[in-house]
Parts: sequence; C-alpha cells; structure tokens
Amino acid sequence: MGLFLGGDDDRVIPGVRKGGFPRYREVLEGNWKDFIKVGFITLVFIIPLGAGLVYAVGTKSALLAILAGLAGGAFSGPGYACMVDLILRRLRNDQDDWSFCWKRALRQNWKASLLPGAVQGLLLAMVTFIIALIEMMAAPLTPGTLLLLGFSVVLATMVLTVWWAQVVLFEQRALQQVKNALLFCIFHFGKTLLSALVQMLWWAVIVLFLPWTAFLVPIIGLWYVLFVALHLIYPKLDEDFHVEEQIEEKFPGRIEE
Repeated sequence: MGLFLGGDDDRVIPGVRKGGFPRYREVLEGNWKDFIKVGFITLVFIIPLGAGLVYAVGTKSALLAILAGLAGGAFSGPGYACMVDLILRRLRNDQDDWSFCWKRALRQNWKASLLPGAVQGLLLAMVTFIIALIEMMAAPLTPGTLLLLGFSVVLATMVLTVWWAQVVLFEQRALQQVKNALLFCIFHFGKTLLSALVQMLWWAVIVLFLPWTAFLVPIIGLWYVLFVALHLIYPKLDEDFHVEEQIEEKFPGRIEE
C-alpha cells in the first residue's frame, strides 16, 4: 500500500488525534485489509445493478435503465451502507472486528439504505445511459449540455456522500437527512466539492482505462475513493453533527484517541 500511504510520520502527541495526511495514512495503514474485505462484499451487492445496466444499454432501453437503476441501487444500498459504516468507524477509532461491524451495520441500516441506494442507482443509470447514447450518436453533445450534466452529477455526489454518512450515523427520516446534507454542502462547499470531484475523477479514470483498470475494482475500486472522500469531510461532520460526542455519551469509552 506504499503508493497510497506516502512517507513515514510516526510522531504521536498523547491525547491528540492526527489530522490531514498523517491521519489519512494512519487510518489507511491500520485498516486497509478490512476495507478490502468489506469492499469485495459490497461489490457482490452491486453486481445486479451492473448487470441490469449492461442489459439496458445493450437493448438501448431507457425504461430498463431506470428500472435497473432503481431496483439494483436499492439492492446494493445495504452493502454500500455497511462499507460507509466501517470507514466512519475507523475514522473515529472504533476497532471492533470488521465482520462484527458489518453484520451489525447490515441489521441496523438495511431499511434506511434502500432509498439512498435507489437514488444513487438511478443517478448511475442516467449517467451510464447518457454516455452510451453519446457514444452511439454521430454528433457530440454541446459544451453547455455537457457542463450541465457534469454540474448535476457533482451536486448529486456531494449530497449523496453526506446523506450516506447520516444513514449509518443517525436514525432520522430521509427528508431530514437530505435537508441536512444540502445545508452541510452549502456551509462546507469547498470540502464537499473536493470530496465529490475526487470520486468522479477516480471513476472516470477507472472507466476510461478499462479493461486495464478492471483488476482494481475488486481490490480497491470501491472502498478507496470512498475512504478518501469521507476522510475529507469527516472532521466537519463530527463538528456539525457532534458524532463522537453523542457516541461517547451513550457508550462511554467507545472512542479511543
């Protein structure tokens, strides 16, 4: 994992958690094996969504793409939520066994994850189908249309990233979570924008360099970019939603410095 960890920084200040890149390196170095395991399980949940989109594009059916996105996204939601849950646990220094965390996250979040999963699946279906249409069209889309499409995907990714974090952290109605996510994106626009752009750039590289990048997907394709995205916004999430403070009140001693 040297490519992703960077140089050594072993300085430790008692009672003070590292920040920035040293924190990124610390969490990744200690948990990448667990992330790979959970990422692979998440990939299994996403297979029906991928298969449905491939069939929809092959048949050039927009209706099938929408249905595949909604149904496949909802099915993949619980698995995706478990991956988000484990990453957030490791970011707050929860070191419970990964399989125990995964089972508990699945039990607690599977219902709440269906809606954001369906929305995320629909977004993926729309983008996939539009890209496929562009490939089949003789004339490319106008720059204005491409700009509007790119802006919509960035905005949706910003909101979804914060929404997923709330799904596994709080028991709230979906509408309230979306409102919170929108407000968070407004007040922390730079952080959430960077988080979304990192994810989009990552997947653009994966898609553009297929099939050579295909081997990355089962290993680091799913979890790594999500880890980077959540690492970027987690300090603000904790600051705004008092994540660790609430956990410490309910479960004293659960969060280690």
